Amino acid sequence: MPDIEPRILVLGIGNVLMLDEGIGNRVAVELEKNYSFPDDVRIMDAGTMGLGMMHLFRGVEFMLVVDAMDGSGHPPGTVVRIAPEDFAPNQVMHSLHDIRFVDVLEAAKLIGLMPEADCIGIQVQDMSPAEITIGLSEPVEAAVPRAVAAVLYVLEERGVQVQPLESPDADDAFRETVAEAKADIARRQAERAAAGTPTTGEARS
Repeated sequence: MPDIEPRILVLGIGNVLMLDEGIGNRVAVELEKNYSFPDDVRIMDAGTMGLGMMHLFRGVEFMLVVDAMDGSGHPPGTVVRIAPEDFAPNQVMHSLHDIRFVDVLEAAKLIGLMPEADCIGIQVQDMSPAEITIGLSEPVEAAVPRAVAAVLYVLEERGVQVQPLESPDADDAFRETVAEAKADIARRQAERAAAGTPTTGEARS
């Protein structure tokens, strides 16, 4: 990838060692494995960087964060598009030293690095395994294509043209499932718009 500052940044946040906490990381991996993005769009697995990720915001106009959420009242595996300030009460704390993403944005604002931001949240089922566990619970695993579709939908709103990546690691069946989920998101969005319903949560499964 060219060494340029991205205009749009997609951050997958999470802890891959704690089961469903790794959903944000997984979505970032699937995006990079299956799709090709313009040079001014960057996809990153940001782990649990907290305030350490602020340097990534330089030059960014729009940032989309993908992360686990809990206590939302939705069934496990539900995918929701939500504003950072509304996401904060349900965002998972990935470590004892972690802070919520909305707090990272507030800190970035203080030093003039505040981009426009949006969030894709995925309701977890289990983020407290008895021992280190890499992987996702069944309902959250099933939600991966829809979460990827939600990211692609938001990027398309921003005028980003995403192409299938020609790679031995790419998964055509996965991309077909993502395409179906994206079409469903678009249909629901159109129905909400026609009914005059607020579009918050249009990515919901």
